Amino acid sequence: MNQFTYSYPTRVYFGDDAFSTMMKAEVEKMGSVVMLAYGRGSLKKTGLYEMIVDALQQAGKKVVDFGGIMPNPTYAKVKEGIALAKREHVEFILAAGGGSVLDCSKVISAGAKSDQDMWDLQYHQHQMPTEFLPMGAVVTAFGTGAEMNNGAVITNEETRQKSPLFGSYYSFAVLSPAFTMTMPMGQVISGAFDSLSHCMETYMGSPREENVSDEINEAVQRNIIRNIRKILQNPENEDVRSELIWDAAMSENGMLKIGKKTDFQCHMLEHQLGAYTNCNHGRGLAVLHPVLYKHYLPEAEKQFARLAVNVWGIDPAGKSEAELASAFIQALQDFIKEIGLPTSLHEMNINLSEKETEEIAESTVLTGGCVKKFTAEELQKVLNECA
Repeated sequence: MNQFTYSYPTRVYFGDDAFSTMMKAEVEKMGSVVMLAYGRGSLKKTGLYEMIVDALQQAGKKVVDFGGIMPNPTYAKVKEGIALAKREHVEFILAAGGGSVLDCSKVISAGAKSDQDMWDLQYHQHQMPTEFLPMGAVVTAFGTGAEMNNGAVITNEETRQKSPLFGSYYSFAVLSPAFTMTMPMGQVISGAFDSLSHCMETYMGSPREENVSDEINEAVQRNIIRNIRKILQNPENEDVRSELIWDAAMSENGMLKIGKKTDFQCHMLEHQLGAYTNCNHGRGLAVLHPVLYKHYLPEAEKQFARLAVNVWGIDPAGKSEAELASAFIQALQDFIKEIGLPTSLHEMNINLSEKETEEIAESTVLTGGCVKKFTAEELQKVLNECA
């Protein structure tokens, strides 16, 4: 394993009573002015908005409302939140929602404590923010694991980039299965596949020989696959949801990355696909992964063969490493079909021109930790094969 230092700042309150437990422990630390950040209406439809506002107001907090955060949050929305936080002298951000809300809030937390433009600071001055508004997360849509890290994926519509920005870690995260019961099943499945993708992206980094982080990773992957199948059979099963919620957290809380240099080439390509099409992240990953993985061969045979046996339960008897590697890709592709995710861009109603595929590929970050170092030209081939 590589050298590492591990410390994690986010306290997790897990279970059906997680919110009330969190309020008792954390409310005094929030200051007097709390921004409640949320999405485009589902929080109010489910009654969670009123519950959270009531709890904050009963604790004597002034609540600053910041709603309307969209899927694939834009940098314009980030700047709107920063301006509101400064104007209202916000002391704490409580983000309630899924990955988009949580990501947007992370960058607001940094921008609210700075006079710098966050995009310019990080992409042109190549500096990271150092001061942040403290934050807490109430997860109502699982899959991204956004509550477990300080990275945010933000779409800059002016530059046509969907790229990472960095903000604050969450001081705490509320993970309550009951809060996710109104998630549409399509979102449940695409979110859970995103969790699986995070695991695979980490696994495909280096070192590539067997190690304890990867063996824990294999267990999380098996759990995700098993529980996606279970939740399709019984969407109301809170025990299954609790497994998937913790899987999402495990995929991004640093445990699987200890001693690893990660890959995330598929994520980088999907981000730019999203910048051009505004597509659903998990569905985009489902289309890209099997095709991209065919391009990993033969460099990835050893890791793919281990995944075939240890995650997908493929019998290795009589099979070469290359055959097992191909069997893994086929098993992944079959699973994607089985759970109702798309296997082509056409199924997502995405029809890209040659110029668009070239622009997407050229603007995609080429990751350093990948088992195979890609070129923009090869990524364009991947997109064309996904069509």
